[in-house]
Amino acid sequence: MGSPGELDDGPPSPTTEDPQRPTWKSVLLVLTCTLAMILNTASTAGLSIFFPVIGADLSVPEELLQWLVSAFSLSSGCFLLLFGRLADLYGRKKMYVGGTIYLGILHLGCGFAQNITTLFVLRGLQGLGAAAFIPACLGILAHAFPPSRARSAAFATFSAGAPVGGALGTQIGAVLTQYTKSTWRSSFYLLAGLSFLCAIGGLLLIEADHPSTEPDKRVDWLGAFLVTVGLVFVVFVLSQGSLASNGWKTGYILALLIIGVLFIALFIAWQYHLEKSQSAPDNRRPPPLMKLSMWTRAKGRFAVVQVIAFLQWSSFLTWYFWAQLYYESYLHMSPVHTAIRFLPMTIAGLACNVFVMLVVNRMPLVVLISSGTLLTGLAGLLFAIIQPSAPYWAYGFPSAIVSVCGADFVFASGTLFVAKVCLPHEQSLAGGVFQTLTQVGTAFGLAISTIPFDSIASASASGGGQDGAPLEAYKAAQWTAFGFAMFCTLLAIVFLRGVGPVGTDERRREGDREGVDETVVAKKELEGTTS
Repeated sequence: MGSPGELDDGPPSPTTEDPQRPTWKSVLLVLTCTLAMILNTASTAGLSIFFPVIGADLSVPEELLQWLVSAFSLSSGCFLLLFGRLADLYGRKKMYVGGTIYLGILHLGCGFAQNITTLFVLRGLQGLGAAAFIPACLGILAHAFPPSRARSAAFATFSAGAPVGGALGTQIGAVLTQYTKSTWRSSFYLLAGLSFLCAIGGLLLIEADHPSTEPDKRVDWLGAFLVTVGLVFVVFVLSQGSLASNGWKTGYILALLIIGVLFIALFIAWQYHLEKSQSAPDNRRPPPLMKLSMWTRAKGRFAVVQVIAFLQWSSFLTWYFWAQLYYESYLHMSPVHTAIRFLPMTIAGLACNVFVMLVVNRMPLVVLISSGTLLTGLAGLLFAIIQPSAPYWAYGFPSAIVSVCGADFVFASGTLFVAKVCLPHEQSLAGGVFQTLTQVGTAFGLAISTIPFDSIASASASGGGQDGAPLEAYKAAQWTAFGFAMFCTLLAIVFLRGVGPVGTDERRREGDREGVDETVVAKKELEGTTS
């Protein structure tokens, strides 16, 4: 085991893209993975836009419909680690194709569902499909594009799938819901078609899986059980704590939270034991599902980037959720009119990823991440001081523009950083870790922001205030989003200084070809220093 921040084993990755793959195939490969990211985001972000229509059609209170999003995020977030590990071991292409086909079949099932129970169950099962193909995508791209400008472009393009997916799910979903005969079912049919298109692209364009380079291919099933159960309980509590009969004081909420934390603690202890056991000559135990030493790489900056991803998604999705409710529940706008107000997010998100693609090989990581999280915080601040009488262009429009900066800057540069400090056989697992924290961060942000919202809304109701939550409740939730983003910015400024650009500088690569020791360069990059 090397010192923190160094590679554990294996030579540095090659520095050039596979010369035998035609450029057109590389482009289509990236687009195929990006389409899967579009599908994943559209399957989550866009659903809440037509909650009122589903509630009216199936005679379900709207507050219960949040489970249609929570159930998907619950199963997806809790299985990312296991499926990422299985993708690394047994084939990323298999996981990608299987996951997209599986998701497509269940999307069709949702479209034909006749009651809310069926819809809840299918949405919960759907998350397993996303958990299979998203880590696989990150591993596929990392394997297909070794450190180079091509890798930077590939990861930035993949990241751009998120805002496009948000637009597809929100804007197009709203139009289909309002103007088609099948209303909300039409969106599920669209997502089913998109799923099968992803599967066809994967079959045709993703290269055949290569055997894992790990000598021991056993799976740590006990670790997988511990972390999955622990995450299921924790994410469930975060999603439902504020909705329980007595809120966070409800008995089963407290019990499940304690059990979930206990299972995660046992998982960490078990992973520590397995990693230590690997060096024993008579070891018969499988390798750990996730090496804890991974978190110490690049002098602990791997862990810092993961924490920033967790809090950044807490901030961004908190802003998005409460801004959407502000438009629909406080201003009583239709789904289409609400969706139009979020349309600038899509354009801004695409622009952000193009910007990252152009500068990631020259701009230090600390500048990219801190500036992005700061701008996302500004989105929360604008809604925290919003005036309903003001025009959309004063608060809503600039907030929609800057809201996506943190998510896109952190995702694109963060996944590049993670890919750089992880070994070839860890890429999907590392991507699964990153995605798990963003999923849990989403549930965490909504849970925490609901506390001040409910507190103010309850006080207003008990005091004989207006029907529905008052403006101050929405503002309090947005102050929470602002706080998350500011903490992200502080973490980036304090701990990511000196990392340098995470993209590969072509000029340095020319210097490498002239005799610079590539092993030394790789170690310096993993330690977060500049060459």
